[in-house]
Amino acid sequence: MKRNIIYVAFLVLVFFAGAQVTKGSGFLIYEHGAAAMAMGGAFVGVADDPTAIFHNPAGIAWLEGTQFSLGTTLIIFDASVRLPNSLDPAFQEVDAESKVFYPSTFYLAHKFNDTITAGFGFYSPYGLGLEWPQDYPLRYISTKSDMKTFFLNPCIALKFTDDLSFGFGISYILATLDFLQVQRVDFSAIGMGEYDVPATLDASGSAIGLNAGLLYRGENYSLGFNWRGGFEIEFDGDIALDPSELPAPVAAVFPKSGAAKTAFSFPHIIGIGASFNLTDALMLSADIHYVRWSSYDKFTVEIEIPDFEDLLVVEEWDDSFLIRGGLQYLWKENIALRAGIIYDQTPQPVKTMDPILPDADRWAFTGGFGYTSGNFVIDVAYQLELFKERRSPNRDILIFIPGGVNYGEGIYNTTAHLIGVSLGYKF
Repeated sequence: MKRNIIYVAFLVLVFFAGAQVTKGSGFLIYEHGAAAMAMGGAFVGVADDPTAIFHNPAGIAWLEGTQFSLGTTLIIFDASVRLPNSLDPAFQEVDAESKVFYPSTFYLAHKFNDTITAGFGFYSPYGLGLEWPQDYPLRYISTKSDMKTFFLNPCIALKFTDDLSFGFGISYILATLDFLQVQRVDFSAIGMGEYDVPATLDASGSAIGLNAGLLYRGENYSLGFNWRGGFEIEFDGDIALDPSELPAPVAAVFPKSGAAKTAFSFPHIIGIGASFNLTDALMLSADIHYVRWSSYDKFTVEIEIPDFEDLLVVEEWDDSFLIRGGLQYLWKENIALRAGIIYDQTPQPVKTMDPILPDADRWAFTGGFGYTSGNFVIDVAYQLELFKERRSPNRDILIFIPGGVNYGEGIYNTTAHLIGVSLGYKF
C-alpha cells in the first residue's frame, strides 16, 4: 500500500506541474484547497484536512492514518484600462486578453504515531499573468507578464499535548519569468527615426523557504498561528530582441539576444486565526493576515547587451492586511455547506501601479459545499472578486509637454471568478 501511495503521489505531482507550466496566476494566490476557499480562506484556526500543509502545518497532527488531497482552481480573470487622454480612439479602452488559469495542488499526510505526523505539499502561491495588445499605448511598460512559482513542501507536525500541536516545513521553490516589453529605439542620429523593438525576457530561478504553525484546540474553539517566511529568487535567463520592423541595414547589425538577470524579494506572511463551534452543526472562523510586501521595493534587470542599459524598476509596495471570515454548516452528517467573505488591502501605491500588475483593494465573496462518502471527500467552491476601480498615472510613460497632458493615464477595472475543486481520500 505504501509503495502504491508513493507512485500515485509522483504521477499526480508530474501532471499538475505540467499543467501549471502553461498558465499564469495572480501574484499572491491563497486558494489552495476548496474547503478553505469556500470559507473565505479563514482556515488557520481550522486546518482539519491535508490542505493544512499550506494553511497551518500544525493541523495535520490531528489527521488520522494516511490522507491525500488533490485539486485545482479555475481563475477567470478580466481586466481593462480606460485611457481617456489617448489620441487614438481605438485605444481609449483596452481589454487584457481573457485567460483561464488553473493553479493546482497536491497534499499527502501520514500519521506515524500519536505524536508525529509528516506531510508533503505541492502548490503555487505566487505568480502573475497578464497580457495586453502588442500595439496599445502602454506597450513601453509591458505587453505580457507571466511569473510562476512551484513549491515542494515537506513538513512535520508534533502533537505536544491533547490540545496543542506545532508544525514546521521547508520548501524548495522553482520559479519561471516571462516578460515582454516594447523598447523604443532612436536612430535619429543617423537619420532613420524611431522604431519599436519587442524585447522578451525568459528566465528561471530557485530558492528555499520556511513555514511553521501552531494550533490549539479547546472544547468548542480553536486558535491557530501560521508563518510563511520571506525569500529571494535570483532569475537568470536571456533577452530576445525582434528587429523585424527596423530598416534592413540596421536590422542586419542589430543584436538579436543577450543574457539578463534580476532578483525578486517575496514577503513574510503572518496569519492568526480562530474557529468557534456555536452548535454541533455550525462553525464560524476568522483570520487576519499580515503580508510584509514592503520587501518588494525595487528590482533591477541587468542586461548584458552592448549599448543597452540596465533597467531599474521602482515598486515601493507597502505592508498590507487581509481579513477573512467563514462559516460551515453541517446540513447532513455527510454534507457541509460553506460561505465566506474577504477584504484584501492592496499593497501597491498608485504611483507605481501599471499594466504589469494593476492591483486595487478588493472584496471577495465565497460559497461551496463538501460531500463525504465513506473514505472519499469532494469539496467545491466558488469565489467572486470585485476590485475597486483605480486611476493610475502609469508611471507617466507618455507626456505631452505643451499641454502637460499624460497620455498614459489610465483607469483600471478588474473582476475575477474562481471555481475550486478538491478530491480527498483517507486510507
